[in-house]
Amino acid sequence: MSYMLLIIEPIGQREARTEAQGREAYAAMRQFADELGSQGLLVSAESLASQDQGSRVAVRGGRAQVVDGPFAEAKEMIGGFFLLNCQTRAQALSIAERCPAAQWATVEVRPLAPCYEGAKAA
Repeated sequence: MSYMLLIIEPIGQREARTEAQGREAYAAMRQFADELGSQGLLVSAESLASQDQGSRVAVRGGRAQVVDGPFAEAKEMIGGFFLLNCQTRAQALSIAERCPAAQWATVEVRPLAPCYEGAKAA
């Protein structure tokens, strides 16, 4: 089954790090991704740019509304993700516990699934 680990980090945390601290954190995450890859568990892993570089799009009444970041109401942002193939939820949770980001952020574990009741999981 596929699981996504979402790295949810506080806004401003990246900017508060020194360059050396940022490089160290990134290296730890890349090493973790490499280990998952060598175990055949990793489908994809990426770091995301800060939310001030993002945009939100909503279509209401047939008209697109685009709001560029930063988003004032946000206290956290999705800083990156790991897409995994795991045998069980327990395995995905165990991987999340070992994720270096769990030391400075929250790692949300979610199975991939259809967005409505009655749909068959792929």
